[in-house]
Amino acid sequence: MTEVDVRGFSCPIPVVKTKKAMEDNPNDVLTVLVETEVSKENVTRLAESRGYSVKEEDVSGEYRLTLAPPGK
Repeated sequence: MTEVDVRGFSCPIPVVKTKKAMEDNPNDVLTVLVETEVSKENVTRLAESRGYSVKEEDVSGEYRLTLAPPGK
C-alpha cells in the first residue's frame, strides 16, 4: 500500500501528487490523506475517472481516501 499525504496543500497539488502515485504504483492500493472537501472531491473524481474504487473515511475533520485500482 502506498500513502500520499497531501494535507496542507491546495488544489491542484493533491490531484497532481495522487496522479503521480497512481502512475508510479499502478497495481497498489493508495491511501490519500487530504484535509479539505474540495481536495477530497477532486482526488475522488480523478480516481473514479481511472477506474479506481474509492472509500472515504472522515478522521478528525480530515479525510482518508482508500483508492483501489481496477480488479483489486
